[in-house]
Amino acid sequence: MMYRVSRTVTTCFRKKPLRINIQYRSFTKFDSFGDTPIPASKQRFVPTSGTYPKGFLVGSTNVGIKPSGLAQPDLVLVTSEEQWETCGAAVLTKSEFPAPSVLVTRELIKERRGRGVRGVVANSWCANLLTGEKGLEDSRKMSKEAGMVLEEGSTKGKDPVMVMHTGKLPIDDIIQGFPKLHQNMGTAHNHWLQAARGICTTDTFPKLSSRTFTLPSLPNTKFSIAGITKGAGMIHPNMATTLGIICTDAPITPSALQQLLSTAADKSYNCISIEGDTSTNDMVTMFANGAAAPTHSPIDFDILAASQSADFIAFQRILIEFMADLAKLVVRDGEGATKFITIRVRGAPTYPAGKHIASVIARSVLFKMGVYGKDPNPIGVLAALGYSLMDTEFAGKGIINRELTSVSFVPADGAEELNFVKRGKLMEVDELRVKELMEKEDVEVVVDLRDDGSGNGEEAVYWTCDITHEFVTINGDFRN
Repeated sequence: MMYRVSRTVTTCFRKKPLRINIQYRSFTKFDSFGDTPIPASKQRFVPTSGTYPKGFLVGSTNVGIKPSGLAQPDLVLVTSEEQWETCGAAVLTKSEFPAPSVLVTRELIKERRGRGVRGVVANSWCANLLTGEKGLEDSRKMSKEAGMVLEEGSTKGKDPVMVMHTGKLPIDDIIQGFPKLHQNMGTAHNHWLQAARGICTTDTFPKLSSRTFTLPSLPNTKFSIAGITKGAGMIHPNMATTLGIICTDAPITPSALQQLLSTAADKSYNCISIEGDTSTNDMVTMFANGAAAPTHSPIDFDILAASQSADFIAFQRILIEFMADLAKLVVRDGEGATKFITIRVRGAPTYPAGKHIASVIARSVLFKMGVYGKDPNPIGVLAALGYSLMDTEFAGKGIINRELTSVSFVPADGAEELNFVKRGKLMEVDELRVKELMEKEDVEVVVDLRDDGSGNGEEAVYWTCDITHEFVTINGDFRN
């Protein structure tokens, strides 16, 4: 809307409405995407093969949690074989309304300190939230019964199993499905892929990744890491955001595993946002069994040491990159999203300050809807930047200097960036290049807080997506 003032008379002119042709899908919030083909634009994100860690078994089955007539899995079990000394770690939501799965897993990790935690059982389509003492009992029973299934034929006794929920659990159906779930376990690519499908809700494609790596102390030994994750809505970090299960056959101590996972989550899952809402069920778990090098000394963490071992540092870097790739798959599947947006903040005095600024921009509805409309309005970025530090620990410290702040959009093809704001001043831009830039699926925005040529300061990155008509359609039908 534009205003023109003439003496005492104010007139108002409305811009011509932006017309966008949309084909709406007809579905409710929790209709399944699993029985429909994966969208052509998303098929490239689904691997057709993988390299999976030794000693881990993965299984899935359908026990009827999903609506009648839907055949895809809704119950998943991931576990290490009993001969391997396995440890587990988890990062959990900080929501004041945590689901029972979060409470049960938190208790388990605290009690065992990660030792002997052998696997995780997860269901989709039922969050088991605000279900009182019965819901907590059901989560504990689910964990216990999964452990008992794994105990059959074991010489070691029952190992604890973490639990994940994505209403009132149909706990009897879940328990009755455990024998079939156990029979379906295996090590092949399809076992992992079906498990990834089994934790999906409004996801349009299963999210799975794997890779191999080496460690400095064992340059000739190949280790593997694999992970599945889910999420498309109610995504904003406060530990991990969404659900994720990660396994590696590298040898790692429980204390090191928890430290590695927590640090990696802060620079991956904690750096994504779709609509800015943190879930009550957020959880990412990780397991290490050392099966690829059973006689090698495990990676350890010394809290008192000035620096950690070369293996610890190398694996930390590998894990951050791996988890970032998993987390970005969640953003690429944002409900109704058409754009994948990278927000890069440079020149911050500290990483936390830069990350906070990036997170505020990632939640800006004005900015995200502008990207959807293919209008790279830098004012939306500057507006979010301007209020980003208000009422925070970073306020009043001179972190944002208008005369040194620049905003640019970076083309995905590596072409020269487009400067929209240069040291506090709006720049004229080539509208043809702007149009070409905004037609791309991937959009990167760079905010430089200290554009003085010095290159000083920390860099933080956030990943988000646009907000579209379809997002409103999906979430406007939440309870139906």
